[in-house]
Amino acid sequence: MIGKIKTLDDIDPAGRTVLLRVDINCPVDGATKRITDDTRIRRSAGTLRELSDAGAKTVILAHQADPLDYRNFTLLEEHRERLAGILGRPVDYISDVVGPAALERVRELQPGGLLLLENVRIHTEETVIFEKEARLSPAEQAQTLVVRRLAPLADLYVCDAFACVHRSEPTLVGFPRLLPAAAGRLFEAELRALTAVRDNPAHPCVFVLGGAKILDAFGMMRSVLENGSADAVLTTGLVAPVMMKAAGADLGAPTDALLEKMNLLPFVAEAQALLEVYADRIVRPVDVGLDRNGTREDVPAAALPADGMIADIGPETRAAYAARIAEAKTIFMNGPAGRYEDPAFAAGTEGLWNAVADSAGMSVMGGGDSIAAAERFKVAGRISYISTAGGGLIRFLSGRPLPVLEALEQA
Repeated sequence: MIGKIKTLDDIDPAGRTVLLRVDINCPVDGATKRITDDTRIRRSAGTLRELSDAGAKTVILAHQADPLDYRNFTLLEEHRERLAGILGRPVDYISDVVGPAALERVRELQPGGLLLLENVRIHTEETVIFEKEARLSPAEQAQTLVVRRLAPLADLYVCDAFACVHRSEPTLVGFPRLLPAAAGRLFEAELRALTAVRDNPAHPCVFVLGGAKILDAFGMMRSVLENGSADAVLTTGLVAPVMMKAAGADLGAPTDALLEKMNLLPFVAEAQALLEVYADRIVRPVDVGLDRNGTREDVPAAALPADGMIADIGPETRAAYAARIAEAKTIFMNGPAGRYEDPAFAAGTEGLWNAVADSAGMSVMGGGDSIAAAERFKVAGRISYISTAGGGLIRFLSGRPLPVLEALEQA
């Protein structure tokens, strides 16, 4: 058990039909639609292997593509190929979810068998439009088509999709209303690691927050500063110029234009409110890397405004942040320090990621760009824990209610 949530240690799946909800949503090439990174598939393999070895009849429910991005919904045939290769055993697949053919295949499953159903997001019930417009309770979601068709054929429900913990969709919160439910091994590992960071981090604890998607970062920042989890927040990415602007800095027209284009200027007021209370714990860059028509120039923050756009932290900031990281006993990182895909502006991210990898403290990383950068700079193997979650991770650390956690606790 993890709190009120059962794990695989608390159930006996032998000979029973298990509905296993995973998150194997992978980055794909825009042109070919082929998978470019199968990290989430590899991380899900442990639960699949354990259930199969125990003699369960495992029905795999999964999705591909963001629930708002219906144009990129793809079928899961390549996912099946990858799963079979990683597991070294057959994985059946049917391009159907709850039609007669899919239900018959579920009934025909043998102990140890694995069956991957089609992308559940081809159903309107599993899209954000349905989630936000219909706004069904978990009890009502238990009456949706996908749940009503599959639940009677199953004995157990196992959720291994921690990356979806913030979603309220039928395959995530509906089944636990009707079936005994437990967390899979990946879900269990994510929950234990992130609970340690949120509730009982070793101090000093440093949060490194950057990237371009700063909405969730700001919500998490306030939470971890208020509850004392974070002794310091090192700001990078687009979080940094917003904080610098909130502190009164004139960044220059190019950076201001970028913040306006990305609709980030409204965060300045929130940043000012945070600085009024936590100025001593929110650390801003002392120098920045400017993009001047594709050429990098490092300048002190005191020399701003500039006619170049801020695209990275500067070398003095990188060294100062690395020193803080070296002293920390817990480090959480989300979002790269700059445009790390461009070699001219990769130094900040590469330097901080290596500092975290070299640290003796416990390090936890989350977010797609953060993980991609860790792979690029070959430090992923030296990070204590890499979370598969993005938005769910941020919301968990922010202390916000999470539908899937609530559903598993109440199962």
